[in-house]
Amino acid sequence: MTLQQTLAFAIIGVTMLLFVWGRYRYDLVAMLSLLVAVALGVVPYDKAFSGFADDIVIIVAAALLVSAAVARSGVIEDAAARIGPHLTTTTLQVVALTGAVAVLSAFVKNIGALAMLMPVAIQLARKSESRPSDLLMPMAFGALLGGVMTLIGTSPNIIVARLRADMSGTPFHMFDFMPVGAVLAALGLVFLAFGWRLLPRDRKGTVSMDAAFNLEGYTTEARVTEDSTIAGKTVGEVEEMVDDAVEIIMLWRGYGRRYAPADSTKLRVGDIVLIEGEPESLERLVSKAKLLLVRDDTDMGEQSSTDEIGVTEAVVGEGSLLVGATASQVRLYERFGVNLLAVSRSGKRFTDRMRSVRLKAGDVIVLRGRTATIPETLSDLRCLPLAERAHRLGRGGRSLLPIAVLALAMGLVASNVVPVAIAFFGAAVLLLLIGALPLRDAYETIEWPILILLACLIPVSDALRTTGATDLVAGLLSTAAAAAPPLVMLALMMMTAMAVTPFLNNAATVLVMGPIAASFARTLGLSPDPFLMAVAVGAACDFLTPIGHQCNTLVMGPGGYRFGDYARLGLPLTILVIVVGVPLIALVWPIRPQ
Repeated sequence: MTLQQTLAFAIIGVTMLLFVWGRYRYDLVAMLSLLVAVALGVVPYDKAFSGFADDIVIIVAAALLVSAAVARSGVIEDAAARIGPHLTTTTLQVVALTGAVAVLSAFVKNIGALAMLMPVAIQLARKSESRPSDLLMPMAFGALLGGVMTLIGTSPNIIVARLRADMSGTPFHMFDFMPVGAVLAALGLVFLAFGWRLLPRDRKGTVSMDAAFNLEGYTTEARVTEDSTIAGKTVGEVEEMVDDAVEIIMLWRGYGRRYAPADSTKLRVGDIVLIEGEPESLERLVSKAKLLLVRDDTDMGEQSSTDEIGVTEAVVGEGSLLVGATASQVRLYERFGVNLLAVSRSGKRFTDRMRSVRLKAGDVIVLRGRTATIPETLSDLRCLPLAERAHRLGRGGRSLLPIAVLALAMGLVASNVVPVAIAFFGAAVLLLLIGALPLRDAYETIEWPILILLACLIPVSDALRTTGATDLVAGLLSTAAAAAPPLVMLALMMMTAMAVTPFLNNAATVLVMGPIAASFARTLGLSPDPFLMAVAVGAACDFLTPIGHQCNTLVMGPGGYRFGDYARLGLPLTILVIVVGVPLIALVWPIRPQ
């Protein structure tokens, strides 16, 4: 092993450890990896920023813009709302919503497709008295499966297409993924139509916006005022007012003194209490005790009478500026005119004041502010509203324009008239020109951390190839698997990608595993196509954890899921993908000598 190969392995290894550790955000880790690679000479100076000019970055950014314009049109949600009343059973709801999000994910980014239909699913659950937890995880898994069907559905497909172009001069085309992806999506949908029953029956998700407290385990903060009926009562007496369905878990008194109160502790005027409980019980206690919900010490009631004040529930998105910050640090009221009323995080008990809670992606929050500006505020915060949204853009023929532009771009790519990067860049520009997506929203829509990760890791992963490190790994793998049948080797690649993805971003997984898979195939004298396909499918199909893909993270809070719930439904689906996907890839992309 040469010094350059050793350094390349060391950089990739440390990068993966930093991803797993999670102390630093993945885009910062990618930038550090690139800087070290350049400093050590693994990546040449003149290649350091080649990733920023790579087609992958343009395609992903353009696909995000097109997805946002389609979502903003409201056509998809309107169609789902019309079908909703006919879905009278949970099984029908799972089939319709999961099928819809899978088909949609083939043509827009899968996280965008899920975000469009999540509010529809939650409202449908409320109206039909079914559980959101029965719908949301199947929808997330359907989005992952649907994204496998086309080039633009998921980032791994875009990356393996670029790797193939580097090796053979010809990339995978728009619908090259369809034969494998469509079969996996169809079989996955059949499984999910019945498999949703594997989910725990005691999970409670968002089912009503009326009370502004909609999740099991919500924590909220309230002040005992002079008008409160509980001043002078003990903590135990207050909890008995709602049949012990809530718990006062923390109390602040005087100059910020905090302690966990005993049942015999008497409450005083001015005390601030942290209360945990189920939605209806929290609402009943706040109403009966005449408590004042703490709102960062601001009184929105003093606003003009023309400003209608309301509350809304939302999920903190992966790219939200709230991630890793507190309400105080973000200065929610000063900057956005909203106050944080309550937070819910599956499996977490809060003991800090609301303004001091450090938020995470997937948290469900309740915000209070002016009704007219809340939709724009949620967009600025990159939070997904958990209610059907009023669409601000045209309702008539104009709302169909984003879909028409998307269809045109895909047609041009499918017919090989223009490359995919040009087609989708042109589609994004056209949508901005016609106002289907305001320019301000366009910059907020782009997931800059993902683009930075891609741009920085592309030259680092390419260094594995240029230093011969991938050939070295491929040689070791081929020696170890010399007696194994080709299908076993293909399954090994897919399972390795599945195992790595929960700890890395799926795009990072393909950037690392793709060159290794291609070198492995060449070492064996086989076509790299099926091995690249196996890596793409494996990286796109993380059904076992809430952290491997944004779709899984997005539904965790609203569905009330715990970490282990994903494996209950995801493990059988993972086995299905491996058992069916491996021979299917070999059938469509034969494992033949190159």
